[in-house]
Amino acid sequence: MFKEKILVIEDDVQIQNFMVYTLENAGFTVEGVVKGKDGIDYMIRKNADLILLDLGLPDMDGMDVLRKIREWSEVPIIVVSARDQDKEKVAALDDGADDYLTKPFSATELMARIRVALRHYYRMNPVKTVDKPDETVYKNGGITVDNGAHIAYKDGKEIHLTPLEYQLVLLLMQNTGKVLTYHTLLRKIWGEGYGEDTQVLRSLMASTRRKIENNPAKPEYIETEIGVGYRMREHDKIKE
Repeated sequence: MFKEKILVIEDDVQIQNFMVYTLENAGFTVEGVVKGKDGIDYMIRKNADLILLDLGLPDMDGMDVLRKIREWSEVPIIVVSARDQDKEKVAALDDGADDYLTKPFSATELMARIRVALRHYYRMNPVKTVDKPDETVYKNGGITVDNGAHIAYKDGKEIHLTPLEYQLVLLLMQNTGKVLTYHTLLRKIWGEGYGEDTQVLRSLMASTRRKIENNPAKPEYIETEIGVGYRMREHDKIKE
């Protein structure tokens, strides 16, 4: 049976031991290192299926480790850090982190974030075979986006979205479970010229929620990560 290999880059021995123990009990193969350089070397020599990365490392900043690994690898990276400022989270996510977990955290939360990150990675990087064409239909709970036909559905009924609303929903569906920062969404939908003009994004989000949420004031699908961005919540009834 295949076991995903997780690399833990963490210099706090107690926290590293806690994560290793939790992950091994869950059936993962785990390797722990305390220095950023050792983590990079491990990825070059052996690779891993997911990385848990602390930012406050003794030899180099974790952000530099993140950027270095992203030069050649798309492996899921979850930043695990005591830095809880929004600007730190935004910087990590914009530089390629898949998620950001603030210390302290529980074993339950750690496992939930890992499962979501791995599912997202496998969804975006399916094993392609001759008889399995590229997946263009994204499903999450009652929401379905057929990107081949450029149509979105809610509970089987077509949702009439504007081109920008459709693009926003598509991006969030493609990254279900992952936080997309304001900057990332602005850049992908409108281009670099919009910079940090989040008001236009908030307006687009408001109109989109009115069409896909049962109650826009209490969204079931698109969650706001205050000061950071938006996340398409992975619905309990997701179908692969």
